[in-house]
Amino acid sequence: MRAPRGELTGDRPDVITLRDVAKAAGVSVSTVSRLLDDRVTPSRSATAVRVREVAQQLGYRRNTFASNLRRGATATIGVLVPRLSDTVMALMFEAISRAADKEGYYAVVATCGDDPTDEWNAAQSLLGRNVDGVILATSRTEDPLPSHLRENGIPHVLVLRTDGESPSSIGDDETGGFLAVRHLIDLGHTDIAVLSGPLFTSSAAGRLAGARRAFTEAGLEPDANWIIETGYGIEAGATAGQLLFQSRRRPTAVFAANDNIAVGVLSAAHRHRLSVGEDLALVGYNDIPLAQLLPIPLTSVRTAFDQIASAAMDLLLGEGNGSPSIRKALPTLIPRQSSGRRQ
Repeated sequence: MRAPRGELTGDRPDVITLRDVAKAAGVSVSTVSRLLDDRVTPSRSATAVRVREVAQQLGYRRNTFASNLRRGATATIGVLVPRLSDTVMALMFEAISRAADKEGYYAVVATCGDDPTDEWNAAQSLLGRNVDGVILATSRTEDPLPSHLRENGIPHVLVLRTDGESPSSIGDDETGGFLAVRHLIDLGHTDIAVLSGPLFTSSAAGRLAGARRAFTEAGLEPDANWIIETGYGIEAGATAGQLLFQSRRRPTAVFAANDNIAVGVLSAAHRHRLSVGEDLALVGYNDIPLAQLLPIPLTSVRTAFDQIASAAMDLLLGEGNGSPSIRKALPTLIPRQSSGRRQ
């Protein structure tokens, strides 16, 4: 499905073509096509400089529209997300848009909420616009849409989650969960709560698995009442935080499986007069821009959105539909004030 690097010209006699540039520069058409391809790093060779000068003098313009018509494609990628009000989804789409642009494609987005019917309708809307492929950032592991796309030979990639079958570009969530809890253990905490996010998502399941591995390797047995499945929103974090802090015995540290949950925990801690970074250590996940701007900057596990997006485009354009390939981008722990200091 990768866009061919061939001749990109107009169809009218008065349009300057690659052949015209090649003749004037004294090189082959294929050489001109390669040197004028703006989707690759420009060559600084003498031949490249001469070809660009000749093209400019002749008034050559790359005609993407005509090229797309020839190969029966639109150079457009559809991206499906639950909502753009979710900072993570917005960051993911922006990263995909940048990655698509580098490959000569334009990314368009559709939102679908959490209802499978709405997701189906949004996907059909994108496909009805003849996009060349679809990138899905919707989250349910048992979502039937990827199976439908596989069965119908529609190029697609999942991002931030995987169903184990469709091509997927994700963060290494298990490693990220491990890093978060290992950080808290290294600071001296043993009473650690984990707010996992919704376990119907591969991201939440992976982060919880990583957290459990950190406990096991440290010889710790987490309190079952402090392993709480939540939503991914701020309100879910506030509710879980309220549940944790209203008890006589409370955790000294919390790993929240995304930054929104962590912001909710911050709110609950404030209501209970707990000082985050002193009375309570807190780690979030994704490292959204807000994390470092909070009154108490949030320690967070950074998700490599641009790396995930680039790998998704590579899978979509290079390896074809139906590939079982799963690309994982390693996360990075970013320590800040919210996790405090070693006890």
